[in-house]
Amino acid sequence: MRSLPLPLALTARLAPVAVLATAGWALSSGPDTSPAATDKTPPDNAERSASAPATEAATKTYATAPAPCGSLATKTVASLVPGAKAAGKEIPSTDTDVRRTCSWNALKGYDYRWLDVSFEVMASDEAAQKSYKERVADRSGGGEVPGLGDGAYSVVNLTTEDKQQTREGTVLVRAANALMMITYNGSDFESKKAPSSDTINKGAIKAAKEAVAALPNGQG
Repeated sequence: MRSLPLPLALTARLAPVAVLATAGWALSSGPDTSPAATDKTPPDNAERSASAPATEAATKTYATAPAPCGSLATKTVASLVPGAKAAGKEIPSTDTDVRRTCSWNALKGYDYRWLDVSFEVMASDEAAQKSYKERVADRSGGGEVPGLGDGAYSVVNLTTEDKQQTREGTVLVRAANALMMITYNGSDFESKKAPSSDTINKGAIKAAKEAVAALPNGQG
């Protein structure tokens, strides 16, 4: 088989890894931007403030993010990313208790596959639910995935660059106070075509199911 230089599309696909590590993953809910309280504070404010930490603690199901590179079975990695090392590569994070990501990618022959599994543990179930709804609202063309976590949304998109197709599937999942984002894409550098939507979507959902099953390892 003749050697094949990686196209510009593949080179561009590698760049977001560094950005992902720096940005701390896009699923982060960010700082609190709610309006500041008015000067007229209700008399029982102190009593409610004292009880707030207990309420938040009661709704924080998971204390830490699980090890993402151990979230998928070896046979799953082999089937979704042929030729990739089963161990994967964890992306550096500023706070591994809260946010962790693992990537697998490989070029076997002319077929290229890339898979990311990201976990983020938020302060409460309510915060995670709010962030999940916001992230789903920013996407279109997909649909809900029944029976996965407390809520799951899947979408597949096709892009073409320099006549090379790449099809990418994304699955967003919420389970209690944890958010997961699975990204799975593929290209064929010989035919210039991409895998079918069904192949990419089913692969992303399969990885998402195993990621959810790995969550008890981070339960508080």
